[in-house]
Amino acid sequence: MRTDRIALPVTALAASLVLAGCGGDTAGTGGAPGPRGAAGSALAAMDSLPVKGRAPKTGYTRDQFGRGWTDTDHNGCETREDILKRDLKDVKLKDKCDVTSGTLVHDPYTGESITFKRGASKIDIDHVVALSDAWQKGAQQWDKQKRAAFANDPLNLIAVDASANRRKSDGDAATWLPPYKAYRCTYVAEQVAVKKKYGVWVTDAEKAAMKTVLDGCRDQKLPAG
Repeated sequence: MRTDRIALPVTALAASLVLAGCGGDTAGTGGAPGPRGAAGSALAAMDSLPVKGRAPKTGYTRDQFGRGWTDTDHNGCETREDILKRDLKDVKLKDKCDVTSGTLVHDPYTGESITFKRGASKIDIDHVVALSDAWQKGAQQWDKQKRAAFANDPLNLIAVDASANRRKSDGDAATWLPPYKAYRCTYVAEQVAVKKKYGVWVTDAEKAAMKTVLDGCRDQKLPAG
């Protein structure tokens, strides 16, 4: 009789804990983890990226992704000039295409304002997902057309401080993040969008680093492109 009287309150307590949400990070039945990000978020998209080890860099050259900039959108201007016109303010042109000056009002990597002057520029057009990183995570298997499209895709390009870009080199999220912390959620979301679009995989360490950033901004939208 004593055992029955003790068991009933314990059972009721366990049920109340589950109802109160104290049963851990579960959803539905079977104890499966709940969704990590809302639909359309970078965090949700990150979970869909394939995870593999980094392949050797053997055979990589910049020319594997095409010789310099091209005019992929057929507007008569090279992609570099298109990105400068998109990202700079107070742009002045030499002709239809060539940007001679402008201002990067808020550099995404440092948060600083940088003046662009052709021939003495402190601004680079960076590949958010570095070409070498992509080469080691799937791009070796692509044809030349896909690699050229990747190298010239505006989704993967951004005007940034040249010195910060050099420090980044070909690092992924596990080895380099923008010093300007306010931009990190956007930066990682852009990397996720590019990798998802082209089928570039991530390493375990890279995915963990992405998750750490995106856990702080779970509603960060996945950029379209």
